[in-house]
Amino acid sequence: METHARVVIIGGGVVGCSILYHLAKHGLKDAVLLERKELTSGSSWHAAGMIHTINADPNIARLQGYTIKLYNELEDLTGQSCSIHRPGGIYLAATPERLDYLKQERAKARYMGLETDFISLEHARELNPLIDPKKYLGALFEPVDGHVDPSGVTHAYAKGARHYGAKVYRDTPVIETKQRPDGSWDVVTPKGTIRAEIVVNAAGLWAREVGRLAGLELPVQPMEHHYLITETIPEVRDHGKEIAVTVDYEGNAYTRQEHQGVLLGTYETNCVPWAVEGTPLDFGHELLQDDLARVSERLDTAFERMPALGRAGIKKVINGPFTFGPDGNPLIGPVPGLKNYWTAVGVMAGFCQGGGVGLCMAEWIIDGEPSIDVWGMDVARFGSFATRDWGRIKSAENYSRRFILTYPNETLPAGRRQKTTALYDRLIARGAVMGVSFGLEHALWFAGSPDKAKETPTFRRSNAFAHVAEEIKAVRERVGMIEIANYAKHEVSGPGAEAFLDKMLANKLPKEGRLALTPMLTPKGKLYGDLTVARMEKERFYLFGSSAAQEMHRRWFEQHLPEKGVAYHNRTDDLQGIAIAGPSARELLSRLTAADVSAAAFKFRDIKRMVVGLVPALVARVSFSGELGYEIYVAPQYQLRLYEALEEAGKDLGLRTYGGRALMSMRLEKNWGVWTLDYRPDFTAAESGLDAFVAFDKPADFVGKKAALAERKRGPAKKLVTLVVDTQDVDCVADEPIFHDGACVGYVTSGGYAHSVKKSMAMGYVPTALAGHGTKLEVELLGEFYPATVTATPLYDPNGGKMRG
Repeated sequence: METHARVVIIGGGVVGCSILYHLAKHGLKDAVLLERKELTSGSSWHAAGMIHTINADPNIARLQGYTIKLYNELEDLTGQSCSIHRPGGIYLAATPERLDYLKQERAKARYMGLETDFISLEHARELNPLIDPKKYLGALFEPVDGHVDPSGVTHAYAKGARHYGAKVYRDTPVIETKQRPDGSWDVVTPKGTIRAEIVVNAAGLWAREVGRLAGLELPVQPMEHHYLITETIPEVRDHGKEIAVTVDYEGNAYTRQEHQGVLLGTYETNCVPWAVEGTPLDFGHELLQDDLARVSERLDTAFERMPALGRAGIKKVINGPFTFGPDGNPLIGPVPGLKNYWTAVGVMAGFCQGGGVGLCMAEWIIDGEPSIDVWGMDVARFGSFATRDWGRIKSAENYSRRFILTYPNETLPAGRRQKTTALYDRLIARGAVMGVSFGLEHALWFAGSPDKAKETPTFRRSNAFAHVAEEIKAVRERVGMIEIANYAKHEVSGPGAEAFLDKMLANKLPKEGRLALTPMLTPKGKLYGDLTVARMEKERFYLFGSSAAQEMHRRWFEQHLPEKGVAYHNRTDDLQGIAIAGPSARELLSRLTAADVSAAAFKFRDIKRMVVGLVPALVARVSFSGELGYEIYVAPQYQLRLYEALEEAGKDLGLRTYGGRALMSMRLEKNWGVWTLDYRPDFTAAESGLDAFVAFDKPADFVGKKAALAERKRGPAKKLVTLVVDTQDVDCVADEPIFHDGACVGYVTSGGYAHSVKKSMAMGYVPTALAGHGTKLEVELLGEFYPATVTATPLYDPNGGKMRG
């Protein structure tokens, strides 16, 4: 066995083998996979092998489409059969709400180039004779869906990897991973030690155990999962061709043909986490004791909706463990704070996603970045709040809700109040409806009293609508305050801080006591951050940005830190605070500080230390609302005192506490995008319009400069635009397709209702030729087409006079 490898992958399931295959195929042949027993000895061997493209995240759906198409290539290359069956997939809706969901999925498929479309219920019955059309309202059909042989696929990946020069070692358990001072790893096995430049944990059921060898606690949890295989069903036997794979959401069941019978699986609400304390090291090709009583209610529903299933005998029951993540998506990529350690774990749908995960991991390792935004799978979307026990609770919730509809305005109950600020109880007492960002509770909107603080889950406008309108009115006409503990704050300091940030950030650095908006780019010119940088002292900077992306940005900074001269710290939990905004914001602030906050003394984009309401604070004169405003940052122990001081001083000014929904509405009126939606690594600075904040003339050779200059010269192919959408009771959220002359030309990245201007608005990307002011387009919302007009000028205070005044 080798003593050195560029990459060592731990785990020989479908995910580990796919990563090895893609690394070798893309030229990194110095890669080794270590499997404790035989390939597929974890979850892979007993998987149902279903393949489909539908996913709530369009980029993950794209990767699932890539995975499905890859199987023919694997068979051609290796001669190993993957037993590919593609009878197509039917998705059934039995309620109007589920039909709306399927309309959304069909709409997303349009701009992804998929052939997904609605079919009649009679046609659905022709594809699957078990369906009773009277039980349903609609059927969506995806022609590429089907199933594969799990063992065949896994071995095909492994054989393909060997073909390209990579190595696979079976019966080689990893017993230690020890990091050397230079960041490389000693991967210790009974057969010897391999020094690895990069370690990839793709250990599936043993992901937690392998992680602990490196001091890492991963928030994933194996869950027991039942499916059964029936005896011969006459309707299946006599059908003449393979029946379509079918998902009945309200019936909470998935089915596919197995010989002349059916494989039927379900996700029960009273689910059972398996091996909570740890997966046994000697577990292998075993199954768990079945417990059909636990799933009997779901099976009864399935039998009622597909009566032939209820008449069939059961040939075999499978109960095996699969590893789930807290939100149902994988955790992949380099682990923040653990140099050269990568994960590809929690890939529950390995035969849908394994190929895409392998591709992204290979691109990331070889090129430094994947070709598409993989935020929905990035391990950095979780932080220290995602403990083992929290992960178990959230993974179980996700499992139990796998076929249960989750609305875009809905927040889920498990694992809540994991992180709160000192204001939590005060906000709840004032009727706050709370959301979660990176584990932290924050107010979405205020209902006026705790007993009314409930939001109706819906695809349309909810009961929050009128309340959000009143919050915005207070900000626009008087003054409002919002907690900003969930803004990310990064500190960079030291004698090399200026040179380091000049390299990392695309804009010029501000002078001491000033702020600057700046994109952060990847080497290929893609967006990797949308930050506000403040120079506090000559060698000390603060950067403010997306809370959700704080660990992603921490990882990026730490990966690029020089050996000496620069210190980086994530200060998000050290600085909380409150933002105030509105025409009376300056008056409110002046009542609480002895500092001169006049327009002349405290200019737009200034940042100063001062005492506010008796407590030491850092005050920045910026506002995401578009009004005159200030962000007041304080240490957590001062948060409550600051809130009380503002509340008391603002009584006669009509001060009102507002939430995140109001803020997101107000920014639409200003044509401002947000990170993770309108700004993300799928787009470049020029495409997003953030090239307005790129200092192409600064001397520093910042990351991504060459690519950004090249794009500037040739011009971007698409542009982010703001749309006014002519709707009545429904607004864009994200991922709705945009049409021009009947052709799909782009998609929405965010949207909502702009209460001040009383317009439904959206932001999205369209070809540059269609990005001009006044261009007439259409947006598809819940199966209907609505006129949309590009507005290049903000509808509210277009010149920014209110904010700068």
